[in-house]
Amino acid sequence: MTEQNPELIAGRYQLVERIGQGGMGRVWRGVDQQLFGREVAVKEILFPPGMEDADRATLLGRFAAEARAAVTLSHPGIITIHDVVEHQGAPVIVMEFIRGQSLAAAIRGQGRLPVQQVAEIGAAMLDALAEAHEGRIVHRDIKPDNVLLTKDRVVLTDFGIAHLADATTKLSHSGIVIGTPQYMSPEQLEGKRPTPANDLWALGATLYHAVEGQPPFEAEGLHALAVAVFTRPHRPPVHAGPLAPVLEALLTKDPEQRVGATEAAGLLASVLRSFPAQDDAAAEPGPDHERKPEPGRGPAPDAATEHAPPSVPPKPRKPPKASTPGTPHEPTVLDSGATPADPWPRIPDQDPVRDHHPVPAPDPVPDEPPVPNQDSVPNQDSVRDQPPVPDRDPVRDLPPAPDRPTDPPSVPVPTPPTEDLVWPGKTTEMETDEPKQVRSRALTRRSVVLGAALATLAAGSALTWTLSGEDKTPGGGRAAGGAAAASTATVVIGVDAPLTGDMSSMGLGIRNSADLAVKTANKKKLVPGVKFEIKSLDDASDPAKGQENAAGFVSDAKVLGVVGPLNSSVARTLVGPLAQADLVNISPGNTAPETTLGPDWAAGTKSRPYDTYFRTVATDVDQGPFAARYLHAEGGTSKVYVIDDKSLYGTGLTTGFMAEFKKLGGTVVGAEQVDDGQTDFSDLATNVRASGADAVYFGGYYDTAGPLSKQLKEAGADIPLMGGDGLFTEGFLTSGPKADGDLAVNIGVPAEELAGGTDFLARYHEAGYTDDADWYGPYAYDATWSIVEAVKALVKANGGTLPQDARAKMQQAVSRLDFDGVTGRVAFDEYGDTRNRGLTVCSVTGGRWTTVTSGAAPS
Repeated sequence: MTEQNPELIAGRYQLVERIGQGGMGRVWRGVDQQLFGREVAVKEILFPPGMEDADRATLLGRFAAEARAAVTLSHPGIITIHDVVEHQGAPVIVMEFIRGQSLAAAIRGQGRLPVQQVAEIGAAMLDALAEAHEGRIVHRDIKPDNVLLTKDRVVLTDFGIAHLADATTKLSHSGIVIGTPQYMSPEQLEGKRPTPANDLWALGATLYHAVEGQPPFEAEGLHALAVAVFTRPHRPPVHAGPLAPVLEALLTKDPEQRVGATEAAGLLASVLRSFPAQDDAAAEPGPDHERKPEPGRGPAPDAATEHAPPSVPPKPRKPPKASTPGTPHEPTVLDSGATPADPWPRIPDQDPVRDHHPVPAPDPVPDEPPVPNQDSVPNQDSVRDQPPVPDRDPVRDLPPAPDRPTDPPSVPVPTPPTEDLVWPGKTTEMETDEPKQVRSRALTRRSVVLGAALATLAAGSALTWTLSGEDKTPGGGRAAGGAAAASTATVVIGVDAPLTGDMSSMGLGIRNSADLAVKTANKKKLVPGVKFEIKSLDDASDPAKGQENAAGFVSDAKVLGVVGPLNSSVARTLVGPLAQADLVNISPGNTAPETTLGPDWAAGTKSRPYDTYFRTVATDVDQGPFAARYLHAEGGTSKVYVIDDKSLYGTGLTTGFMAEFKKLGGTVVGAEQVDDGQTDFSDLATNVRASGADAVYFGGYYDTAGPLSKQLKEAGADIPLMGGDGLFTEGFLTSGPKADGDLAVNIGVPAEELAGGTDFLARYHEAGYTDDADWYGPYAYDATWSIVEAVKALVKANGGTLPQDARAKMQQAVSRLDFDGVTGRVAFDEYGDTRNRGLTVCSVTGGRWTTVTSGAAPS
C-alpha cells in the first residue's frame, strides 16, 4: 500500500502521504473521496513476515472484533474511528485526522513538561479512559506515543492495537514482546487478565515520564526491566511537586491497592485546584505563551500541530478549553510506533463508588485536659497514663498566624458502573465458559483517604474527612453505658527514622517514643473522637529515601504531621516535599540550621524556607558557642587552635566557636583546614604543639577527628580535642584509640536530666519496648505530642470536630503551642526552632563517652 497507488482503499480512501511507521503499522494522511475530500488518517496493520494463513485469518477475526468495540467509543478525548476495512489481506483503520503533536514528541522537544500542564493532560486522559472503561473497554497500551495534543484537545489513540500485537506475537510463536514495557504494569508483564488497573498504571508511568523527562523504570533489556518493575520501587519523582502523590498512587504495584479511576480523578482535580485559576483570556493563545523550537530539532515523524500541548480543565465528558500555542509542525496524526504486546493483562474489578453519608462528629473536646495518673501497664499495648500535660492552654495568646486562603468546593466525579469491564472484542456471549465476576464493594476507607489525599497540597485546599467507626482498640466502638459510640476519626502521625543501618538504635528509639506518645494520647482519650496511629518509614540514613518517604506520607490523607528525620542529610530531601503538601514536620534530631534559617544564615541573613518545619532540638548554630563557653569558663582555656574539614557543617561549627570564644576574651592561636578523608596530620600536629594552644577545636566528623586526635598526642600535644556532635559516636572511640580527655558537644540533654525524663523512661520500659529510647527518644516523644496537641487545638476551635482543612491548619496550630513536655518547655520561635535549646558536653573517659555537663544554648 503506497501513496502512489492509484487504487482507492475500500473504493473511497485516497492516500496522500505517509506520515508515520512503526513495528505494528504504517500511517498515511488520506482523503475520503465520498465525503468531499475530508482528511482522514489511514493506518495499515502490518503482519510479521512468515505468518501462516490460518494464523492470519484468526488474527483478522480478532482484529475485526477489537475494532468494532473501539468504534463504539465517542468522546472528545478518544480518536474517532470512521471505518475498518480489509485491503490486500491486511486490516486497515480509517480514523479522524488530527493536526496534533504526540506527548512523546512534546517530551522529546521540550524535555520534562510543567507540573500543571501534565496534571491537565492527565485529567483529560483519565476522563477519556473512564469513558472507555464504562464501555467495558481496556486500552492496554497507554504511553506518550499514543497521546495526541492539539490546540484544544488531549486525544488517546490506538485502542485495541495492543491486543492485536499480543495476538500477533502468540500466533507467530516468535517469542518476541512487541511494544514499550516501560509503561506496562507488573500484572500485565506477568500475563494476567487485562483490567482497568493496567491502564491506570500506564497512565501513571506516562505522566511520570512527562513531568520527570524519563520513564519511572529503565533497564538494559526486557528481562532486566521486568525485574525492576516487579521488585524495585520506581525512581522517586524529583520535579513532580504536588503531582508526586498521584504518581505514587497510580504506580502502586498491587493492582488491588492501586488507586481507582474515580479516586485518581479526585486527586488530579485537587492538584489542579492548587494552581492559580486563569480566566479564559489568560488561556488564549498569545505571543507571551509561544514556545520557540529548539535548535537542531525538526518535527518528529508523529508530530503535527500549530499549537503546543494544551491546558485542559479536568471536566468530565466535556471538550477541554484552548490553552497556549506552541511549535508549528507538519500536519500528521498519531505515531504508528510499536505498541506493547500486552501479553497477559487481567482485570481486578474497579471499586464502584457508592454514596457515602455524613458520619457523626467526634465528641467536643473539654476545655481542660484530663488529669494524669500514675497507673502502670504491663506491656507495650497498654501504657501508663502519664503524658506531659500542659498546665496552661497549649494554644498561646500569640498574634494569629496568617490564615491560608480557602479553596472552592471539590468537583464531583462521575460514578463508574458496577459491571465487569472487558477488553476490546470480548462480548458477553464469549464469556459463557467462565463465570462473570461482579464486585460491588462499598467505597473503602482507603478510597476515601486517597480521594482526599491531595486536597491539601497547596495553601487553602480542603481536606474532606470521612470519619470511620472502626475502632480496633480494646473495648473500643462503644460509648460509656453500652450505647454505640460516635464514629472515630483516625489521625496518622508519620515517623521518618533510620530503622535499619548504623544509626538504627537511635531511629528505633525515635519510633518507639512516638508510638508511646500516641498510645498515651489514645489511652487518655486526649482528643475525644480522634484515634491516633503512627506510620513509620525507614530512611536508613539514606538521603535518597527522604523524598520517597515524603511521598508516602503526603499520599495518605490521614497523615496530619510527620516526626523526623534524625539526619540532616535526609532532611534536605524530605522537608521540601512535605512543606509543598502543607504537611507539618517536627524533627527530634536534624540540626542543620538551613532548614529553619535559610541558606544564608551564616552570613547573618535569616529567612524561613519551610513554614511547616519545626524541631524540638537545638541546632548546629548553638554547638560552637556552647563549646566556646565551656572551654573558656569551665575548662580554663585561653588559647585554642581551630581546625575544620571544609564541610558546611564543619565550617559552621568553627565560625560560631571562634566568634564566641573571642567575645569571651579567648585567643585563637591558629586556624587551618584539612581535607575530608585526610589521614596524615604530622605537619599539623607539629604546628599545634608549637602554638602553645591549650586545646584544639575541630569542626567536622569523627572519621577525620579520630586520626587527628591520635597524631596530636603522638606529637606531644597532650591537649584535649573538642568538637560537635559529629564526634559523638562509637566510631570516634575506635578511630582515635588515644581519645581519653577529648570532648564533644551533643545536641540535647540526657533523659535522666530532663524535666520529665525519669518518668518518661519508666513508662517507656514498662511499655515493653526492647530497644532503648536512646538520646533522641524524649525529643521524638515531645515532637509527637506537639502534633497531638495541635490536633486537639483544632478540634476544640472547631466545636469538637476535626476541620475539613485540618492539614492546612496544622502549621498555625503548632506554631502557637506552649506546653510542658518530657524535655521541658515545648514552644517554637518564628523560624520553627525550639525555644528550649539544651546541649551537653561529653568526655571520653576510659574509652567511652560520659556526660560532663548540660545547659542552655547561649542566647
